[in-house]
Amino acid sequence: MRCPFCSHDDTRVVDSRVTEDGLQVRRRRECPQCNARFSTYETAEIKLPQIVKRDGRREPFNEHKLRGGLARAFEKRAVSIEDIDKVIDVVMRKLRTSGEREIPAGKMGEWIMEELKRIDQVAYVRFASVYRRFEDVQAFREEVERLEKELPALSAQQLPLLGELPLTGKKG
Repeated sequence: MRCPFCSHDDTRVVDSRVTEDGLQVRRRRECPQCNARFSTYETAEIKLPQIVKRDGRREPFNEHKLRGGLARAFEKRAVSIEDIDKVIDVVMRKLRTSGEREIPAGKMGEWIMEELKRIDQVAYVRFASVYRRFEDVQAFREEVERLEKELPALSAQQLPLLGELPLTGKKG
């Protein structure tokens, strides 16, 4: 490996250790030319499948884009960064183990919504409203009603998503 300080062609490894998460190897290196020391991190390169968008375009999986979408869904919610990281880890694990070269964006969206449903119902509905392109309040209401039917135990623990609807007197 080339020295980042003096550009000497070769450096030697002084120490190697596995990082805490077990996913990387940290190597401490030294340059014989300038005696500078620096660390490198070795990670297994696993090619993730391409994401096939609704319009047929294909693009590489973008963790930054996923993190941004989750941050918007969890905005002003009592959810930790660790919870967001867990969702990303689950999605990336599913992508890696799918064995596919391409994954429809819809499939990935469903995986994300499964995780959001477990963590925070409001974040789930926010994400679903963008992902499923709700056109009106009725579509939003139907999604909330479906969520409440699927997760009655969680619904009892959280505040109602819509509360009483003024015109119908029904819960929404």
